[in-house]
Amino acid sequence: MNDSVYSQEKVLNRKANGMAVLIMNSLLILLSIFFFVSAFAWDIPLVLRVLLLIVTAIYGFVVGPILFGGLKVIKPNEALVLTLFGKYYGTLKHDGFYFVNPFVTAINPATASEGTTMTPKTEAKSDGAKAVTSYSIQLPKKKISLKAMTLNNDRQKINDALGNPIIIGVVVIWKVVDTAKAVFNVDNYVDYLSIQCDSALRNVVRLFPYDSEDDEKSLRGSSTEVAHDLMEELQSKVEVAGLEIVEARITHLSYAPEIAAAMLQRQQASAIIAARQKIVEGAVGMVEMALEQLSRNNVVELDEERKAAMVSNLLVVLCGNRDAQPIVNSGSIY
Repeated sequence: MNDSVYSQEKVLNRKANGMAVLIMNSLLILLSIFFFVSAFAWDIPLVLRVLLLIVTAIYGFVVGPILFGGLKVIKPNEALVLTLFGKYYGTLKHDGFYFVNPFVTAINPATASEGTTMTPKTEAKSDGAKAVTSYSIQLPKKKISLKAMTLNNDRQKINDALGNPIIIGVVVIWKVVDTAKAVFNVDNYVDYLSIQCDSALRNVVRLFPYDSEDDEKSLRGSSTEVAHDLMEELQSKVEVAGLEIVEARITHLSYAPEIAAAMLQRQQASAIIAARQKIVEGAVGMVEMALEQLSRNNVVELDEERKAAMVSNLLVVLCGNRDAQPIVNSGSIY
């Protein structure tokens, strides 16, 4: 195998001459039929008659219909990979009506496995007659779409950097940029992309924890960075298939059911601890501010014991879960 042929796309940059060939070939076939029929009526020598019959019959019934097989219609953002007797002939990528070698064959391995399908369609009669079922034959598509397409793989269970099983799902937007690589380098570029997406997702997810308390990257807190790493990892894997990864995004992220309840309690405990820490920090600041203002404004002289009692009471009031129940002391505290 000559790998250099399949590693570079050969675009057929030719004029869209399909309409001219269609009209010319149709006229020639009609003329061939006319001369073929007229050869029996004209009074011409036998040798000339036989020669005219052979030439018109060959073109009108053999060559002309074969030439119709070389007419190809390409829509915008579509491509047609052609082979001639087993060798790569070229790719039509520009929209238009073309005429190519009628013996070329279009190849699209992504739809080759679908085969020919028959779709039943039942039509009911308004007069009460028996319904008629008709079948429409659908042939596999030979053209390759160059549009941006979406791959939405099934959710996977993967262990993160800490060994916790998580459920993650991603969506990948991709397109074909090199039709020769997509057709000849892999068996089915759609299945190849799906398999490589699963592999790249596992390689990336196992590098990050699900959640992190510090500034470390995590799957939940750094989803954009993780998606970017996934896109780069996947692009390096599908380069051989002539595919381009446009975007990758995480669509679902959660703990596996067997540890979801325990991790939820852990998250709740972490949230409660963080909230308590904020409350205590705020309460200490308020107590310090109160003591400073009382001392600066000479409102009252407090010794160390009374300051300790005041601090204790304020912290209880500020850090408590319920509203304070004040008790007025009319006597001395001693």
